Amino acid sequence: MRLVGPNGEQVGIVAIGDALRLAQESDLDLVEVAPMARPPVCKLMDYGKFKYESAMKAREARKNQAHTIIKEMKLRPKIDPHDYATKKGHVVRFLKQGDKVKITIMFRGREQSRPELGFRLLQRLASDVEELGFVESAPKQDGRNMIMVLGPHKKKAEARAERAADKDREAAVAGQPEQEGTAEQPEQEGTAEQPEQPAQADQPAAAARPAAKQPAAKQSAAKPPAAKRPAAKRTAKAVQPEEQPSQPVQA
Repeated sequence: MRLVGPNGEQVGIVAIGDALRLAQESDLDLVEVAPMARPPVCKLMDYGKFKYESAMKAREARKNQAHTIIKEMKLRPKIDPHDYATKKGHVVRFLKQGDKVKITIMFRGREQSRPELGFRLLQRLASDVEELGFVESAPKQDGRNMIMVLGPHKKKAEARAERAADKDREAAVAGQPEQEGTAEQPEQEGTAEQPEQPAQADQPAAAARPAAKQPAAKQSAAKPPAAKRPAAKRTAKAVQPEEQPSQPVQA
C-alpha cells in the first residue's frame, strides 16, 4: 500500500505489517483513504479528531447555508385599495428578508371570464416592488387561479447580514445619549459650588429680612376672635316691699 504520514508527507509503498507497526509506534490510526487506487492509499491520523473536525465543518456549512422559503400571498381581482396596500406591504417585507413570494389571484363565479383583471393586478404589483424583486415566473392560469412568482434581488445571507448590521447600528445610536449624559456629570458637579459664592457679611442681612417680615406673618396668623358668649338671661325677681313697723294709733 501507499502510506501517507500524519502531516501529509509521502512515506512510500510499504507492507501492511510495516504500516501497522508505524501506526502503533506513533500512537495513531491507520486509515484507508483511497481504496480504489492501485495500490490503495492509507494515512496515519487520529481518527477521532478527524471525525470531530469533519462534524464541525459540516455544522458550519449548514449554519451558513441559505434556506430559500416561498411565501404565498392571495389576492382577489376586485381587491380594495387599502387591502391591496396591506398585501403589498407583506410582499415587500418578504422580499427584504430574501424570500420568494408566490402571488395567487383567486377567481370566483363570473370572474373566471375576466382573467385580464388578474393579469393587470399582477403586473401592477410587480411594478410596485420592482426595486426589491423581479418576476421569476410570469403570470399563468392554473384552473380558477392565476399564479406569479417574485424573486428577491438580494440573497438570504445578504439580507440577514444587513438586518444584523441595522440592529447593531440602532443599538449604537441608542447608547450614545447615555454616554453624553454621563459625560456631562462633571460639569453639573462644578455648578454645585454656588453655596460658597455669597460672602459671610451678606448672611446677617439675609437673615434680617425674614425677621422683619415676621410680625406681618404673626398678624396674619393671629387667632380668630373668640365667639361671643350668649348673654345670660336675666330672671326677674319679685321685689317684696319692706315691712314697715306699725305705729300706734293716737286717740
